[in-house]
Amino acid sequence: MNVKHFMEDRLLVFEITEDVDHHSSEIIRRRADYEIQRFMPKRVIFDFNRVVFMDSAGIGLVIGRYKSVTALGGTFEMTNVSDNLRRIFEMAGILKIIPIVNSLEKKIS
Repeated sequence: MNVKHFMEDRLLVFEITEDVDHHSSEIIRRRADYEIQRFMPKRVIFDFNRVVFMDSAGIGLVIGRYKSVTALGGTFEMTNVSDNLRRIFEMAGILKIIPIVNSLEKKIS
């Protein structure tokens, strides 16, 4: 499994547990979309703690989930973004619309 999640008090956190490429982004997308529709969270955080590599499919994954969450009136954030991923997000212009938060309120068990 390459994505874990937990939900608490309208906060939905996805811990991405593998690099994000074309294949894994499709699996993550389906799971995230299902859980977002299921819980209708006010806040969604993607935790990239274990991600070293991301290609353009990962950028599409992030932007798509951002759009779906904000369309439902929620906020979308990222955390534990490595320097490599930060550079990718900066080049793609994602950091202009999606904030990076420093830590999570709860650890994923």
